[in-house]
Amino acid sequence: MIRLIFIIIVLLLFAIFSIPMYLIQFIVGKINPNMQFRIAQIVARNTFKIILFFAGTKKTILGIENVPKEEAVLYVANHRSYFDIVLAYSTVPTLTSFVAKKEIEKVPCLRTWMRYLKCLFLDRENVREGLKTILQGIEQMKSGYSIFIMPEGTRCDDTDMLPFHEGSFKLAEKSDCAIVPIAMTNVDKIYEVQAPFVRKAHVTVKYGEPIYMKNLTPEEKKHIGVYTRDVIKKMLDEIEKSI
Repeated sequence: MIRLIFIIIVLLLFAIFSIPMYLIQFIVGKINPNMQFRIAQIVARNTFKIILFFAGTKKTILGIENVPKEEAVLYVANHRSYFDIVLAYSTVPTLTSFVAKKEIEKVPCLRTWMRYLKCLFLDRENVREGLKTILQGIEQMKSGYSIFIMPEGTRCDDTDMLPFHEGSFKLAEKSDCAIVPIAMTNVDKIYEVQAPFVRKAHVTVKYGEPIYMKNLTPEEKKHIGVYTRDVIKKMLDEIEKSI
């Protein structure tokens, strides 16, 4: 329980720290929107690292050299824990937004920082609004901002992954950007396995080789969600065998 208390304290301090930062970010955004994004990413990344420190999380990062550094990419990962985005976003090497549920946009403080990071709030109940969000993401990727998405749509409590939503991959298809598969293991052992307690865990984040849709067969392109899911499943199996 003590780890959870420390994490709550970190979040409260972050909320207090955010008050003067709103004004600073507002001014920076008027002068240089890209710098506003960079500052927000530094703040988010370091806050997440502090949270993981107090959670007692040990990280093994593999394959980071596979990520193209001079172009936007679509990061695609499996989803097992509330800590997935905390872990992944503390490691991504590029300017990156992420896709979140529309409901998160209602959370004060958090939504403001997510807007600084050009995050996409996806309404899965409204097809028209969902399409607008995807189109917004495509334009962001064309402007050089990577996007992180977990296309299962919700946390999977089983050992296997849920099916990937094919619509998520329109971001890569229409922007002509690479898909970078990410496999994350043991993240649920930080919290979900013994909720409401936070425990020490050794997690692994593995970045796979980029997938370019132009290099795939017509059948693979048609079922790109299935193809990418299979790639991540293979990566998870490889991590499991190496432990």
